[in-house]
Amino acid sequence: MSRHVHVIGIARTDFKRNFRKEGLTLRDAVVEVGRAAIADAGLEPAAVEAGIVGNFAAGLYTRQLHLGSLLVDIDEALVGIPTLHTEAACASGSVAVLNAAHWIAAGLHDVVLVVGAEQQKTMSPAEGSEVLAAAGDWNVEKPLYGEHMMPKMFAGIADRYAALHGLSERELSTVVLKNYAHAARNPLAQMRAAEMTLEKALTACDANPRFAPPLKISDCSQITDGAAAVVLASERFARRRGLRLLGFGHTTDHLRIDQKRVPEFPQVRRAAEQAYAMAGVGPRDLHTAELHDCFSITELVTYEALGWAEQGGGAALLASGATTLPQDRDRVGVGMKPAFSLPVNTGGGLIADGHPVGATGVRQVVEVFQQVNREAGDRQVDGARTAMTFNMGGSLTTSVAMIWGGAAG
Repeated sequence: MSRHVHVIGIARTDFKRNFRKEGLTLRDAVVEVGRAAIADAGLEPAAVEAGIVGNFAAGLYTRQLHLGSLLVDIDEALVGIPTLHTEAACASGSVAVLNAAHWIAAGLHDVVLVVGAEQQKTMSPAEGSEVLAAAGDWNVEKPLYGEHMMPKMFAGIADRYAALHGLSERELSTVVLKNYAHAARNPLAQMRAAEMTLEKALTACDANPRFAPPLKISDCSQITDGAAAVVLASERFARRRGLRLLGFGHTTDHLRIDQKRVPEFPQVRRAAEQAYAMAGVGPRDLHTAELHDCFSITELVTYEALGWAEQGGGAALLASGATTLPQDRDRVGVGMKPAFSLPVNTGGGLIADGHPVGATGVRQVVEVFQQVNREAGDRQVDGARTAMTFNMGGSLTTSVAMIWGGAAG
């Protein structure tokens, strides 16, 4: 990158909220977190030179589009700045962050505000499932899979993985338990108060049906209203408290799942390798990571695609305790002394922190910002200085990997 890019301010909402019940709209959420992130950066609104909103499906969930324009409602000083809206299914937020980073690295702007937001609780879960199916190849895949299209597609990934490497529901449920245990330490997580045990995650019942075998409801990410924001800036605005983008990779695979290499997902690996090469680090240099656990199987296959474990080794990595916060390893039932430590989804991930689709990629950056700046409270990773975020859209169609370091890193 020709100029260094820093995150200097962050904000997010409580993912347990229901905006409609509060009488709020997506505009209110964008304004709330955007204003808070600018204040967190210690800037006046007039310092913001451009803005981006990451969002997947506001046109379907809320019938509102033209979302970049919502940013100017933060303050009159923002009227006139260039804005836009990015959409890449569940990777909409990270694509927004990456586009802002490109602007700064290229010298087009010094300060860019990025807000990721989604309001999903405007319809029933069944209706919402149909909206989420637009992340796949609707015209081809919907007739094949029917209702619950996306869960069934990821269940197919789990079946293919099991045929090649073996896979138990206990291993999938351990991912679930880990992320719920982490969420219990996150005061803004959607499922922070939920009591999850391995037995609950393993047991299929009326409250937890196995509706896309082997996946149950507990294996799925949450339906969430939420927003997150970051202020990105050039070196000129860098602060001692902050986060520096060290490297990134951005790739796109075929839209249809049957045109991808499953479960290897080489375009995920390619994005990760681009990020590692640019940052000059490898997987063992990471201290923590946020990755896209839209379903429990996604976390396991991503361990491997990101180069943390060899093919078929994702479950063993989980069992070692490496990806669990040390303070939760006994509760989760994983190893207490792994060969290396890389706590993953320290705030609960999509499964337990929540998944407001357009906000997820931005929320991941907020989480690693807090980790690197020792602001993560009860879920703090000791010595966290280098972190990775991995956000994807569709059936691992759009992949965005970013490596982050401390402000002085």
